[in-house]
Amino acid sequence: MAHDHKLEIFRGLVKFKSNVSKIWGVLIFLTLVTTVEVILGIIRPAALVETSFLGMHLLNWIFIILTLVKAYYIAWDFMHLRDEKTALRRTIVWTPIFLVCYLIFILLFEATYIFEVFKDGFVKWNF
Repeated sequence: MAHDHKLEIFRGLVKFKSNVSKIWGVLIFLTLVTTVEVILGIIRPAALVETSFLGMHLLNWIFIILTLVKAYYIAWDFMHLRDEKTALRRTIVWTPIFLVCYLIFILLFEATYIFEVFKDGFVKWNF
């Protein structure tokens, strides 16, 4: 039911939190993070675009981190991970985060290689 209440124990106090208030909290959080992303994408601050870290602009790193935060929060709330055991939560959450970091690592190294090939010209192999 949409109006069911969930019993939460917080620091020894029994507290009921309705699902409606949880949904509004999720909506507000995701809206704020998305709004920050959109504003940064429109404004594109020069300090974030001109500064590089590990081969990418800081603005791109901020977008990646905010996207991972949103994905984690969606999994936390809508997949009900907060009610699961710690090992299961870590397995579900840290595996994709590790894979995304690995993907970024591979893309950065491959992009650097391809950039060097195009910049220095093609290598002709004589067999």
